[in-house]
Amino acid sequence: MDTISYTERRSKIEDYFDRTAVQAWARLTSDAPVGRIRATVRAGRDRMRNTLLDWLPADLGGMRVLDAGCGTGALAVEAARRGAHVLAIDLSPTLVDLARDRQPAELTSEHSVGRIDFRSGDMLDAALGEFDYVVGMDSLIHYQTHDAVRVISGLAQRTRKGLLFTYAPSNPALVVFRAVGRMLPRSDRAPWIEPVAGTRLHRLLDTDATLQGWQRGRTERIASGFYTSQALELLRK
Repeated sequence: MDTISYTERRSKIEDYFDRTAVQAWARLTSDAPVGRIRATVRAGRDRMRNTLLDWLPADLGGMRVLDAGCGTGALAVEAARRGAHVLAIDLSPTLVDLARDRQPAELTSEHSVGRIDFRSGDMLDAALGEFDYVVGMDSLIHYQTHDAVRVISGLAQRTRKGLLFTYAPSNPALVVFRAVGRMLPRSDRAPWIEPVAGTRLHRLLDTDATLQGWQRGRTERIASGFYTSQALELLRK
């Protein structure tokens, strides 16, 4: 996982979310009023989060869950409420601090069955240990397809039951948005979203040696205005 493309993109993502986009991201992930465009993104993210949570067991008691790219922690909170021991990790220390501040008091009580361990760092760090489930909501959308598959393969090595992740499905609108984004001044650019062709993604997943013991499960596309994301479930055979 030390390829130049992955490493460089990871560095840009960390810089963007830890500095440039913190205030906008904090507002988007709260219940504060936002403009029409960001409202569609918020609604889409809420639907996607609920979809991924629906795919997890209703009872996660005693299970270990990795929230890979936890952002401000909304998914981690719901998983912990189901009894999971969640390790929530993100590249941005600033977002992790915000997630920690937003953690409900009920989950910090010594009587709480579920709990969250918030950390900043790389989701591929082997020192994080093994997990029953790994969830990566919109944490791979900035990586090229071959790098995203390498990330999934690396996570699968430490996952016992299921791996849920999302990607940005290739479509004409996304290609246009990506082109427009590249025209902005370099200082204002977010790490652009990488469109992924589902057929190529599935082919790479099917031929990855580490993933031979896995099978594809459910898939669902969420489209809400300026937000489009495809969820995919991988399960151990």
